[in-house]
Amino acid sequence: MIDAHCHLESKKYAKDLDHVIELCKKEGLKALVTVCADTKDFDRSLEIVDKYKNYVFLCASIHPEFIKEITAKQVDEYFERLKENKDKLVAIGETGADYFHVKEPDWQKKQLDLFIQHIELSKELRLPLVIHCRDAFEDTLRILENEDAKQVMLHLFSGHKVIDRVIENDWWISVGPIVIRSKGHKKIVKKMSLEKIMLETDSPW
Repeated sequence: MIDAHCHLESKKYAKDLDHVIELCKKEGLKALVTVCADTKDFDRSLEIVDKYKNYVFLCASIHPEFIKEITAKQVDEYFERLKENKDKLVAIGETGADYFHVKEPDWQKKQLDLFIQHIELSKELRLPLVIHCRDAFEDTLRILENEDAKQVMLHLFSGHKVIDRVIENDWWISVGPIVIRSKGHKKIVKKMSLEKIMLETDSPW
């Protein structure tokens, strides 16, 4: 089993990451994909994948929730760093749209613009996309379809009303422990082919 989406760069693991990795191996996890969603965490993420080489793998981008905190120049600089370190990346993400945390239409539009930039980067680097989508199902799926994104994994996807489109596009989803208590997530899992479902913790959250 692989944890397809966690955040090992979190400060919550600063003191005991060695122990956490040890426990994961002991419990039979074959690999972990850590997701760097903030430019400030990239150096730490590189350290982690270097230290736990061939066990921890790196996915990186700018989380849509941080759209108000980053300038166009910072985006360009970060994308250059991602290109320079492309051999250490297994995917671009989590990227997408988050209308739960970002309510203003102007900022939502900027999220979508940044999302398209991430899709273009993933194509340039020939890497899959890991998608964050919260309260923005229609816009997220529309952009993925318009941009002809093929290798797509929708992280903790909760859009059971649009799951048929996900299936039609032959994308993947990941599910976490919430599937135990959420009727919506259960509906998604029932519809998806087993081969298109990944497991994740989104730890430490």
